[in-house]
Amino acid sequence: MSCNGTRNNKSPAEAGVGKFMQPKISLLRSLIILGVAGAVFYSITTFFPADKKPVESVRNAAPESGLPVRLKIPSIKVDAAIGRVGLTPDGAMDVPKNPDEVAWFEPGKRPGENGSAVIAGHYGWKNGKAAAFDDLSQLRKGDKAYVEDDKGATISFVVRESRNYDPKADASDVFGSNDGKPHLNLITCEGAWNEAEKSYSNRLVVFTDKETE
Repeated sequence: MSCNGTRNNKSPAEAGVGKFMQPKISLLRSLIILGVAGAVFYSITTFFPADKKPVESVRNAAPESGLPVRLKIPSIKVDAAIGRVGLTPDGAMDVPKNPDEVAWFEPGKRPGENGSAVIAGHYGWKNGKAAAFDDLSQLRKGDKAYVEDDKGATISFVVRESRNYDPKADASDVFGSNDGKPHLNLITCEGAWNEAEKSYSNRLVVFTDKETE
């Protein structure tokens, strides 16, 4: 992800959060252990083309949650359309194309399903233009995020914690969980700017849990 457009001439897919998802054997093993079969199968078919039907068969035939279309986080004034992304050819998680959008990792869980759904958003943009997750670091435990789906439902999530990661770190705990509960994890950039790599030094992940009724 392009973490600072004022210093970065690369496209959003060439720098930043996308590098956070470089494929690693340890990550794939962790995802298998955690049961994120859809994400694992998708990453395999990236390198070994196959018919899409097996990928679709991994998902529930009739998932309880609809497709996410909008993310709202009132405490930091986020109201963004949700796009869909998968993996880039080099195995990285793709990123939204526009600064005011966020992107759901479609091979993974849908927000509201048991497991960890993941949404990424930009931090900073060219010429000082505002980006969706500029203020993600301001979220605190107890703050709420809302995902609207294409069925007209709104799913509420509550912030549990925030963590900083090295871009090359094992991210299995971001993309999978084994507690049988629904989670939504939000990713953006943070830290010091690295001019050589055209990226920030850290990735910020905000972990949220589906609000219980």
